[in-house]
Amino acid sequence: MLKEVQCFARVAARLSFSIAAADLGMSQPAMSQAITRLERAAGTRLFDRSARAVRLTAEGRALLPHADELLTAAAAFAAEAARLARPTIHLAYPPLVGALAARVARRLAARTPAVGVELTVAGRGAACDALERGEVSAAILATPAPARFVTAARFHVSVDQLAVPLGHVLEPRAKVVAGDLAGQVLLTPGSRAWAGLPGRSRMVADDDFAAALDLVAAGAGVLPIPQLLARTIRRDDLRFVPLDVGDLRITYALAWARERVTPELMALVQAVQDALWTR
Repeated sequence: MLKEVQCFARVAARLSFSIAAADLGMSQPAMSQAITRLERAAGTRLFDRSARAVRLTAEGRALLPHADELLTAAAAFAAEAARLARPTIHLAYPPLVGALAARVARRLAARTPAVGVELTVAGRGAACDALERGEVSAAILATPAPARFVTAARFHVSVDQLAVPLGHVLEPRAKVVAGDLAGQVLLTPGSRAWAGLPGRSRMVADDDFAAALDLVAAGAGVLPIPQLLARTIRRDDLRFVPLDVGDLRITYALAWARERVTPELMALVQAVQDALWTR
C-alpha cells in the first residue's frame, strides 16, 4: 500500500499520470492501476480525470496531507534502519581537535562499506575512563597516553598564543618570549607542565582549555594556547598575544584498548591517518 500512496502523492504534485509515472520509473498503465487500487481501498475517488486535465477531488485534497505524513515517516524509518544496520564506532575527542574528528567522521561515512561514527567530546580523564569501560571504541588523547592503551596516528598542535587577562602587563606586547614569563603563573591543561618555560605551573583538570580561560580572565594566571583554538574564542575579558618560545606544542594520538580491536577500529585508524595527510 505504501507504493500506492507514493503514486497518489506524486500524481497530486504533478497533476499528470504520465509525468508522475516517469518520475517513479513506472509505465502510465501501472500508475493508473496503482491509483485505482488505492481508491478501492480508501472507498472514494481521489482524482477527477478527463482527456485534458487531472484534478484532486475534495476527498483527495483531504487525504493528501496524511499521505505526505505517511511517506515522511516511511522515509525516516528507512533512514534510521539503514543507520542502525551499518557498523558504528564511538570516538571520544578533546574540543581542541574537533575539526579533525568531524573530518574523520565524514571520511568514514563516505567509504564503502560506510562506518557510522558517534562523536563524544571528553577531557582526558573522562576519555580514558570511557575507553576502560568500553563505552567508546577509541579516543584522541594528549600524549603520553596511559601505557595500557595502544596508540597510533600521532600529530602535533603548535602552541603559539598566550591568553592573558584584560589589562595584564603582557597585553601590550607585540610578542611574548620565554624571558617575559618569569614570575608568571602558567596554567597547564592536562597532566604535564609546559617544558622549558620559566614561571610557576598550575595544573587545570584534564585538558579543559575552556576552564583554563575562565581562570585567566579571573587573574589566576596566563595560558599558552594554540592559535587554532584562540581564533575561535570571542571574549572581552581576556586577550591573546603572540607567543614565541621555540617549538612549544601538544602531541595527540589515537588510543584504544588492545583487547577491543575490530575491523571498524582499523578503518578509523586509517581514516585518521588519511585526514592528517590531506585536507
